[in-house]
Amino acid sequence: MVNWKGARTCFETVNTKPNYSALGRLYNVDRRTAKKRYNGIENKQTRERHSILDKYQNIIIEKCNIPGTNIKSVYKYIQMNIDNNIGTYSNFNKYIHKNKEIIFNDNKEAHVLLETDYGVQLQFDWKGPIKLHFKNGEIIEFYIFSTTLCSSRFHTFIYSEFMTLESVERCLIETFEIIGGIPKECLTDNMSSIINYSEKAFTNEFKVFAKDMGFIPKHCKINSPETKGKDESCNRFMNWLLPYDYEFNTKNELLEIVKNLNKEINKEVSQTTNMPPVTLFTKEKEYLQPLPNKTIIEQYLDSLIAVKVQNTMLFYYKGSRYSVPKKYINKTLKVKEIDNKLQVYYNKELIKIHDINDKKINYDYQDYVEGLSSSIYNKSQEEIDKLAKHNLELLNKITKKKEG
Repeated sequence: MVNWKGARTCFETVNTKPNYSALGRLYNVDRRTAKKRYNGIENKQTRERHSILDKYQNIIIEKCNIPGTNIKSVYKYIQMNIDNNIGTYSNFNKYIHKNKEIIFNDNKEAHVLLETDYGVQLQFDWKGPIKLHFKNGEIIEFYIFSTTLCSSRFHTFIYSEFMTLESVERCLIETFEIIGGIPKECLTDNMSSIINYSEKAFTNEFKVFAKDMGFIPKHCKINSPETKGKDESCNRFMNWLLPYDYEFNTKNELLEIVKNLNKEINKEVSQTTNMPPVTLFTKEKEYLQPLPNKTIIEQYLDSLIAVKVQNTMLFYYKGSRYSVPKKYINKTLKVKEIDNKLQVYYNKELIKIHDINDKKINYDYQDYVEGLSSSIYNKSQEEIDKLAKHNLELLNKITKKKEG
């Protein structure tokens, strides 16, 4: 440590003016610093500054460790669920990059921007499969049907458990009903459910659907996703979902999360238009074609709906779960609602009919006994029947209690 007072004493003793440049070279500091130290000006004590984000550092690190997340997704998660007053995204971004404990791998891709007039084109695609966990640890796997109106960049996101032809038609109809009209054309990539690869054209079924709805179907060239860049861009927003892993109790809560994120995404200012999509959509919706007759829409919505059976022998339908025999675990079934009855089919064969009700869990007694028998050994049929009745009574009580 340099003894500046001693140096000053030496110069004053011999009555000599100091050479600050020489002192700087001697003590390896700038001449201005040498002058300050010689004259008794000490280093300023820099005050340690704290950020309001420090208290969320552990949460930020946790969410950043989820593969596929990005800075914006973590920012929106904290802003929407923990603290709405965490400051601007710009400051959050700076905090992330200054904090050495937080590591992000930013993927930056270049896309050519192709502009279209109002009401001309809607781009659509699938995102997934996405795997998230309920709070109880149960895994739910699903897809997001993502669409973008090209001029306004207005996005819609629709939950789906499958990517079948029926799923595409249902999701497009829901999209058209949300935006209140039909664009002139709909562009997608090479979806196997609606594209005939051998002919490099849409299937006849989808062509009929497009004609009934009133739009021209178009698909991208192979290995040319940039032609669908606007929807690829909005698909990346679905990374906002990843921080919600283990953050929801029911499928309905997940659907609400998707809905809320959808609203937030449409409020985000587009880097290209410098305006939020929801603002430009108020103009673009005027250029959309009217929806087709309700009879035509109901004709497609009335078709069989695909469902997947979990290892609990249950499948989801409109917020409730219904049982089928054990042999259909992990199978894809189709259901249809008629006169408040839910008809369940496997390979066009009717295998079960359930009464539709508000109960969250609907086990058929025989299905439950079959499942119980396969997991309990050394029990008589009478004991299994007694245990099944008892367990179903408890399940009904617990379900009613949660609903209340």
